[in-house]
Amino acid sequence: MSDQIKTFRQHNHDNCVESAMHAAQDICDAQHLKLTPARQRVLEILLESHTALGAYDILERLSNEGGKAQPPVVYRALDFLVGNGLAHKIEQLNAFVACVHSHKDHNPAFMICKKCKRVAETEIPNVPTALNQHAMDSGFVIEQTIIEARGICPSCNETAK
Repeated sequence: MSDQIKTFRQHNHDNCVESAMHAAQDICDAQHLKLTPARQRVLEILLESHTALGAYDILERLSNEGGKAQPPVVYRALDFLVGNGLAHKIEQLNAFVACVHSHKDHNPAFMICKKCKRVAETEIPNVPTALNQHAMDSGFVIEQTIIEARGICPSCNETAK
């Protein structure tokens, strides 16, 4: 089973968060980027849940922790995280998830459980290639490809039986 799909399976979540934070810091160090405390906390919040979170969900979490963050702080942190490949925006939900890959350039695909709202990231390498070929044939230039599939995760499927 790929590491990405473990979102839908039992795993050591603390280890998952810790290793992702180390990877994020390594990426920032390698690119000479600053993972400020606000950016770091927003990423931690995204990592603490495998569900997609909206900016105001994150803002609420920060407020509940005693923070005085304002929406612009959260939006700037999210822009930084998405722009540097540390998080993704889930367009269908207008929400965000932490990236499970340790590299910026990849073709993510997302599986979104419509019951529990968990989101698993995976990569489907051949789909963008085929799409790029169709685009080239028609003269269209693709700047970004986002694949989002909605369905029911294994946990929710089991409880439905």
